[in-house]
Amino acid sequence: MKNFSHVWKRFSWVSRLLILCVVILVYGWAFQGLKVDFGLLKQSWFNIIDFVSRLFPPKTSWDIFHKTIKALVETVQMSVVGTTLGAMLSLPIAIASARNVAPVWLQWLANFLQNAVRSVPSIILGLLFVAATGLGPLAGTLALSIYTIGYLGKFYQQAIEAVDPRSIESLQVAGASRIQIAQYGILPQVLPLVLGYTLWMFEYNIRAASVLGAVGAGGFGFELKSYIDGFEYTKATTMILILSVVVTVIDALSSKLRQHLESM
Repeated sequence: MKNFSHVWKRFSWVSRLLILCVVILVYGWAFQGLKVDFGLLKQSWFNIIDFVSRLFPPKTSWDIFHKTIKALVETVQMSVVGTTLGAMLSLPIAIASARNVAPVWLQWLANFLQNAVRSVPSIILGLLFVAATGLGPLAGTLALSIYTIGYLGKFYQQAIEAVDPRSIESLQVAGASRIQIAQYGILPQVLPLVLGYTLWMFEYNIRAASVLGAVGAGGFGFELKSYIDGFEYTKATTMILILSVVVTVIDALSSKLRQHLESM
Protein backbone atom coordinates (compact mmCIF):
# COMPACT_ATOMS: atom_id res chain seq x y z
CA MET A 1 0.00 0.00 0.00
CA LYS A 2 2.83 2.38 0.85
CA ASN A 3 4.58 1.58 -2.43
CA PHE A 4 1.37 2.33 -4.36
CA SER A 5 0.97 5.65 -2.53
CA HIS A 6 4.60 6.52 -3.29
CA VAL A 7 4.17 5.71 -7.00
CA TRP A 8 0.93 7.73 -7.15
CA LYS A 9 2.65 10.79 -5.66
CA ARG A 10 5.49 10.48 -8.17
CA PHE A 11 3.14 10.37 -11.16
CA SER A 12 0.33 12.62 -9.90
CA TRP A 13 1.64 15.35 -12.19
CA VAL A 14 0.63 13.15 -15.13
CA SER A 15 -3.03 13.24 -14.07
CA ARG A 16 -2.89 17.02 -13.61
CA LEU A 17 -1.30 17.40 -17.05
CA LEU A 18 -4.03 15.25 -18.60
CA ILE A 19 -6.75 17.34 -16.91
CA LEU A 20 -5.10 20.52 -18.20
CA CYS A 21 -4.97 19.10 -21.73
CA VAL A 22 -8.65 18.12 -21.57
CA VAL A 23 -9.60 21.62 -20.37
CA ILE A 24 -7.60 23.24 -23.19
CA LEU A 25 -9.19 20.93 -25.76
CA VAL A 26 -12.71 21.66 -24.48
CA TYR A 27 -12.23 25.43 -24.58
CA GLY A 28 -10.52 25.22 -27.97
CA TRP A 29 -13.47 23.26 -29.31
CA ALA A 30 -15.92 25.76 -27.77
CA PHE A 31 -14.19 28.82 -29.25
CA GLN A 32 -13.93 27.13 -32.63
CA GLY A 33 -17.70 26.69 -32.63
CA LEU A 34 -18.18 30.42 -31.99
CA LYS A 35 -16.43 31.31 -35.27
CA VAL A 36 -15.29 34.64 -33.86
CA ASP A 37 -14.33 37.24 -36.47
CA PHE A 38 -11.81 39.39 -34.58
CA GLY A 39 -11.76 41.97 -37.37
CA LEU A 40 -15.52 42.43 -37.12
CA LEU A 41 -15.30 42.38 -33.31
CA LYS A 42 -12.79 45.23 -33.42
CA GLN A 43 -15.12 47.36 -35.58
CA SER A 44 -18.17 46.55 -33.44
CA TRP A 45 -16.89 48.78 -30.62
CA PHE A 46 -17.82 51.84 -32.67
CA ASN A 47 -21.41 50.55 -32.99
CA ILE A 48 -21.58 49.88 -29.25
CA ILE A 49 -20.29 53.37 -28.44
CA ASP A 50 -22.78 54.89 -30.89
CA PHE A 51 -25.71 53.00 -29.32
CA VAL A 52 -24.69 53.83 -25.74
CA SER A 53 -24.27 57.52 -26.64
CA ARG A 54 -27.92 57.60 -27.71
CA LEU A 55 -29.00 56.47 -24.23
CA PHE A 56 -27.68 59.61 -22.53
CA PRO A 57 -28.56 61.95 -21.01
CA PRO A 58 -31.60 60.31 -19.41
CA LYS A 59 -34.79 62.23 -20.05
CA THR A 60 -36.73 63.09 -16.91
CA SER A 61 -40.37 64.04 -16.76
CA TRP A 62 -43.37 63.28 -14.59
CA ASP A 63 -44.96 61.27 -17.41
CA ILE A 64 -41.97 58.92 -17.69
CA PHE A 65 -41.69 58.60 -13.91
CA HIS A 66 -45.40 57.82 -13.57
CA LYS A 67 -45.30 55.18 -16.34
CA THR A 68 -42.17 53.59 -14.88
CA ILE A 69 -43.54 53.34 -11.33
CA LYS A 70 -46.84 51.96 -12.61
CA ALA A 71 -45.01 49.36 -14.73
CA LEU A 72 -42.72 48.43 -11.81
CA VAL A 73 -45.68 47.95 -9.47
CA GLU A 74 -47.29 45.66 -12.05
CA THR A 75 -44.00 43.76 -12.43
CA VAL A 76 -43.68 43.24 -8.67
CA GLN A 77 -47.30 42.08 -8.50
CA MET A 78 -46.64 39.58 -11.28
CA SER A 79 -43.53 38.33 -9.47
CA VAL A 80 -45.31 37.98 -6.11
CA VAL A 81 -48.24 35.98 -7.50
CA GLY A 82 -46.15 34.00 -10.01
CA THR A 83 -43.52 33.06 -7.42
CA THR A 84 -46.16 32.08 -4.85
CA LEU A 85 -48.06 29.85 -7.29
CA GLY A 86 -44.82 28.32 -8.52
CA ALA A 87 -43.59 27.66 -4.98
CA MET A 88 -46.86 25.98 -4.00
CA LEU A 89 -46.62 23.68 -7.02
CA SER A 90 -42.88 23.09 -6.58
CA LEU A 91 -43.08 21.67 -3.05
CA PRO A 92 -45.05 18.47 -3.84
CA ILE A 93 -42.96 17.96 -7.00
CA ALA A 94 -39.77 18.31 -4.94
CA ILE A 95 -41.00 15.79 -2.38
CA ALA A 96 -41.90 13.38 -5.19
CA SER A 97 -38.42 13.72 -6.70
CA ALA A 98 -36.38 13.39 -3.48
CA ARG A 99 -34.35 10.17 -3.16
CA ASN A 100 -34.89 9.86 0.59
CA VAL A 101 -38.70 10.12 0.41
CA ALA A 102 -40.25 8.96 -2.86
CA PRO A 103 -40.12 5.60 -4.68
CA VAL A 104 -37.86 5.37 -7.73
CA TRP A 105 -40.65 5.45 -10.32
CA LEU A 106 -42.10 8.63 -8.80
CA GLN A 107 -38.65 10.21 -8.60
CA TRP A 108 -38.17 9.58 -12.32
CA LEU A 109 -41.49 11.17 -13.24
CA ALA A 110 -40.99 14.21 -11.00
CA ASN A 111 -37.42 14.81 -12.23
CA PHE A 112 -38.56 14.46 -15.83
CA LEU A 113 -41.23 17.11 -15.20
CA GLN A 114 -38.70 19.49 -13.64
CA ASN A 115 -36.24 19.02 -16.51
CA ALA A 116 -38.99 19.51 -19.09
CA VAL A 117 -40.06 22.80 -17.50
CA ARG A 118 -36.46 24.07 -17.19
CA SER A 119 -35.78 23.31 -20.84
CA VAL A 120 -38.46 25.81 -21.97
CA PRO A 121 -37.22 29.45 -21.95
CA SER A 122 -39.36 31.91 -20.02
CA ILE A 123 -40.00 33.97 -23.14
CA ILE A 124 -41.51 30.92 -24.88
CA LEU A 125 -43.80 30.43 -21.90
CA GLY A 126 -44.74 34.09 -22.18
CA LEU A 127 -45.64 33.70 -25.86
CA LEU A 128 -47.65 30.57 -25.04
CA PHE A 129 -49.76 32.29 -22.37
CA VAL A 130 -50.14 35.47 -24.43
CA ALA A 131 -51.68 33.28 -27.14
CA ALA A 132 -53.90 31.59 -24.53
CA THR A 133 -55.04 34.57 -22.43
CA GLY A 134 -54.18 37.63 -24.53
CA LEU A 135 -51.83 40.53 -23.85
CA GLY A 136 -51.38 41.67 -20.28
CA PRO A 137 -49.96 40.75 -16.87
CA LEU A 138 -52.03 37.55 -16.51
CA ALA A 139 -50.01 35.88 -19.25
CA GLY A 140 -46.76 36.96 -17.62
CA THR A 141 -47.86 35.78 -14.19
CA LEU A 142 -48.78 32.31 -15.47
CA ALA A 143 -45.50 32.09 -17.37
CA LEU A 144 -43.54 33.02 -14.22
CA SER A 145 -45.39 30.44 -12.13
CA ILE A 146 -44.52 27.62 -14.54
CA TYR A 147 -40.95 28.88 -14.97
CA THR A 148 -40.55 28.96 -11.18
CA ILE A 149 -41.40 25.26 -10.87
CA GLY A 150 -38.35 24.21 -12.87
CA TYR A 151 -35.94 25.95 -10.50
CA LEU A 152 -37.61 25.94 -7.09
CA GLY A 153 -38.53 22.28 -7.55
CA LYS A 154 -34.83 21.45 -7.92
CA PHE A 155 -33.74 23.69 -5.04
CA TYR A 156 -36.40 22.26 -2.75
CA GLN A 157 -35.42 18.72 -3.78
CA GLN A 158 -31.77 19.32 -2.85
CA ALA A 159 -32.83 20.76 0.52
CA ILE A 160 -35.03 17.74 1.22
CA GLU A 161 -32.28 15.28 0.28
CA ALA A 162 -29.88 17.05 2.68
CA VAL A 163 -32.02 16.53 5.83
CA ASP A 164 -30.77 14.45 8.74
CA PRO A 165 -31.67 10.83 7.82
CA ARG A 166 -32.04 9.85 11.50
CA SER A 167 -35.23 11.88 11.84
CA ILE A 168 -36.74 10.09 8.85
CA GLU A 169 -35.64 6.67 10.13
CA SER A 170 -37.17 7.29 13.56
CA LEU A 171 -40.52 8.20 11.98
CA GLN A 172 -40.37 5.14 9.72
CA VAL A 173 -39.74 2.92 12.75
CA ALA A 174 -42.74 4.51 14.47
CA GLY A 175 -44.90 3.55 11.47
CA ALA A 176 -45.42 7.03 10.04
CA SER A 177 -46.76 7.34 6.51
CA ARG A 178 -44.86 9.14 3.74
CA ILE A 179 -47.05 12.23 4.19
CA GLN A 180 -46.38 12.26 7.95
CA ILE A 181 -42.65 11.84 7.34
CA ALA A 182 -42.69 14.83 4.99
CA GLN A 183 -44.82 16.90 7.39
CA TYR A 184 -43.02 16.20 10.68
CA GLY A 185 -39.55 14.95 9.71
CA ILE A 186 -38.61 16.98 6.66
CA LEU A 187 -40.58 20.24 6.52
CA PRO A 188 -39.33 21.67 9.88
CA GLN A 189 -35.72 21.11 8.79
CA VAL A 190 -35.99 22.53 5.27
CA LEU A 191 -38.38 25.43 5.94
CA PRO A 192 -35.68 28.14 6.41
CA LEU A 193 -33.90 27.01 3.23
CA VAL A 194 -37.19 26.79 1.32
CA LEU A 195 -38.11 30.35 2.31
CA GLY A 196 -34.64 31.59 1.38
CA TYR A 197 -34.79 29.95 -2.05
CA THR A 198 -38.28 31.37 -2.58
CA LEU A 199 -37.08 34.90 -1.82
CA TRP A 200 -34.20 34.47 -4.25
CA MET A 201 -36.64 33.30 -6.92
CA PHE A 202 -38.86 36.31 -6.24
CA GLU A 203 -35.91 38.63 -6.96
CA TYR A 204 -35.08 36.73 -10.13
CA ASN A 205 -38.69 36.78 -11.31
CA ILE A 206 -38.75 40.59 -11.17
CA ARG A 207 -36.02 40.58 -13.82
CA ALA A 208 -37.71 37.76 -15.74
CA ALA A 209 -41.01 39.65 -15.69
CA SER A 210 -39.24 42.62 -17.26
CA VAL A 211 -38.14 40.40 -20.15
CA LEU A 212 -41.59 38.84 -20.55
CA GLY A 213 -43.05 42.29 -21.12
CA ALA A 214 -41.18 42.38 -24.44
CA VAL A 215 -43.61 39.76 -25.83
CA GLY A 216 -46.69 41.54 -24.51
CA ALA A 217 -46.93 39.75 -21.16
CA GLY A 218 -47.32 42.97 -19.18
CA GLY A 219 -45.07 44.66 -16.68
CA PHE A 220 -41.97 46.81 -17.00
CA GLY A 221 -40.64 45.23 -20.19
CA PHE A 222 -43.70 46.21 -22.21
CA GLU A 223 -43.20 49.95 -21.57
CA LEU A 224 -39.42 49.65 -22.03
CA LYS A 225 -39.82 47.93 -25.38
CA SER A 226 -42.31 50.61 -26.47
CA TYR A 227 -39.72 53.33 -25.87
CA ILE A 228 -36.95 51.39 -27.64
CA ASP A 229 -39.17 50.57 -30.63
CA GLY A 230 -39.99 54.28 -30.86
CA PHE A 231 -36.25 55.19 -30.74
CA GLU A 232 -36.85 57.09 -27.49
CA TYR A 233 -33.64 55.80 -25.98
CA THR A 234 -33.20 58.53 -23.35
CA LYS A 235 -36.63 57.66 -21.91
CA ALA A 236 -35.65 53.97 -21.88
CA THR A 237 -32.49 54.89 -19.93
CA THR A 238 -34.60 56.61 -17.28
CA MET A 239 -36.71 53.48 -16.89
CA ILE A 240 -33.62 51.26 -16.65
CA LEU A 241 -32.04 53.49 -13.97
CA ILE A 242 -35.21 53.47 -11.87
CA LEU A 243 -35.44 49.68 -12.26
CA SER A 244 -31.81 49.33 -11.13
CA VAL A 245 -32.50 51.32 -7.96
CA VAL A 246 -35.65 49.36 -7.13
CA VAL A 247 -34.02 45.98 -7.80
CA THR A 248 -31.00 46.96 -5.66
CA VAL A 249 -33.27 47.91 -2.74
CA ILE A 250 -35.28 44.68 -3.06
CA ASP A 251 -32.07 42.64 -3.28
CA ALA A 252 -30.64 44.26 -0.14
CA LEU A 253 -33.83 43.71 1.87
CA SER A 254 -34.28 40.11 0.75
CA SER A 255 -30.60 39.33 1.38
CA LYS A 256 -30.99 40.48 4.98
CA LEU A 257 -34.12 38.38 5.33
CA ARG A 258 -32.42 35.34 3.80
CA GLN A 259 -29.52 35.67 6.24
CA HIS A 260 -32.01 35.73 9.11
CA LEU A 261 -33.80 32.63 7.78
CA GLU A 262 -30.53 30.73 7.26
CA SER A 263 -29.48 31.45 10.86
CA MET A 264 -32.69 29.93 12.23
